[in-house]
Amino acid sequence: MRYVLAVLVALSVSCTLARVASADQQRDPALKDLLQKIIGSSDCFTEKYESEVWYKSMEPRLARFVPTHEARVEILNHVYCEAKRDPNLQIPPDLVLALMEVESRFDRWAVSPAGAVGLMQVMPFWPRELGVQNQLVKVEPNIRMGCEILRYYLRMEHRNWAQALARYNGSVGHNKYPALVMQRWERAWRF
Repeated sequence: MRYVLAVLVALSVSCTLARVASADQQRDPALKDLLQKIIGSSDCFTEKYESEVWYKSMEPRLARFVPTHEARVEILNHVYCEAKRDPNLQIPPDLVLALMEVESRFDRWAVSPAGAVGLMQVMPFWPRELGVQNQLVKVEPNIRMGCEILRYYLRMEHRNWAQALARYNGSVGHNKYPALVMQRWERAWRF
C-alpha cells in the first residue's frame, strides 16, 4: 500500500514538473519586449454602436459564470478593447471569451497546477520579467497580457488559430486544447 501511494505521489509531482517546464518554455524575449510596450498603454479602439451590440449580446451569456452586472461589464469592456487593440491583428473578442471559459471559467482567482493565474491564465513570470507589480488577479492587466500573448503567437504561427492556441496553452503539437476553445467559441460565444 505504501509503495502504491509513493508511486502515485511521484507521478503527481512529475506531471506537475512537466507542466511547469512546458510553461517555462513559453518565455520568449520578443514577447517580453512586446508586453513591455503595452503595459502602460490604455487606448481602446471601440466603435460605439458595435460595443453596445456587444454588451447586449454577451452579458446574458456571461451571467451564468459571473454573478454581478458590474463584473460582467468590466470583463466585457476589457475583452472587447484588448482584442481590438492592434488594428493589424485583431482577435475576435468572442474567441477571447471562449478561451477564458476554457482556461478559468471566468474565475479571476483561478491558479493552474503550472502556476498560471487569473481569467486568461497568464504565467506569473511575465509581471516579474516586465518589472511590473503582479496584478494578474485583476481583470484589466490579466486580459491585456493574455490578449497580447495570444496575438504574439498568432503572428508567430502566421495566423493559424489552432497552433497559436496550442502555444498559448503550452501544448504545442497537441490538438485537444485548441479544439476545445474553438468548440466553445462556435457553440457558446460566437458573435
